[in-house]
Amino acid sequence: MARILVVEPVAAPAIELLSSAHETDVRRDLERDALLRLLQEGGGWDALVVRSQTRVDAELLNAAAPRLSVVGVASVGIDRIDVEAATRAGVMVVNAPTGNTIAAAEHTVALMLALLRHIPDANVSVRAGEWARGRYTGRELRGKTLGIIGLGKIGKAVARRAAGFEMQILTSDPYLTEEQAAEFGARLVGMAELLHRSDVITVHTPLTSHTRGLLGRAQLEATKPGAFVLNVARGGIVDES
Repeated sequence: MARILVVEPVAAPAIELLSSAHETDVRRDLERDALLRLLQEGGGWDALVVRSQTRVDAELLNAAAPRLSVVGVASVGIDRIDVEAATRAGVMVVNAPTGNTIAAAEHTVALMLALLRHIPDANVSVRAGEWARGRYTGRELRGKTLGIIGLGKIGKAVARRAAGFEMQILTSDPYLTEEQAAEFGARLVGMAELLHRSDVITVHTPLTSHTRGLLGRAQLEATKPGAFVLNVARGGIVDES
């Protein structure tokens, strides 16, 4: 029986599944120093389960050595994990790449509708007792051009839903062919064309050394007037400064 340490919120069914076969210890909300002490003095764990808050670096891996063999990330992104340090320590890193695909895609559509229909502002207005119908007249998604940066699992799910709204879909992804993009109703273009032509731009790439700051001042200034930019991926992909 393996010993598993869970240090961030994870769905109850997942905890039940782990506990049914292994000794599972749930210790949420630990400060960094407390977690390091626990790993050093707690008798050792075979697996560590995190989400997106815990920074798993060489220091933490050393504290968990030599017993730790797996770091499980109960989400998609692994940008908080020093994968190279884990590899050197012989620790496997696994994640849940499809865990929130549908949720992220639906959230993207919800944001598009909210922005083009002015739903947040209209909601505030109505709650204030106003009925400024003309001020909040919305625009249809139908016929608008959607630019998807990164046509991975989530990007493809967004493309399927955008097609249902009869949107024109562009995508920029260095790992796809034109034929692969076309399978999801998208036309593969360069980043410059996507920025220039899209009414809505949505980001669905992982955060890596190559994508950090992918959208900065120059890229945002290259967008068409009135375009919306949605980042439903990691914050660091868009340079918000």
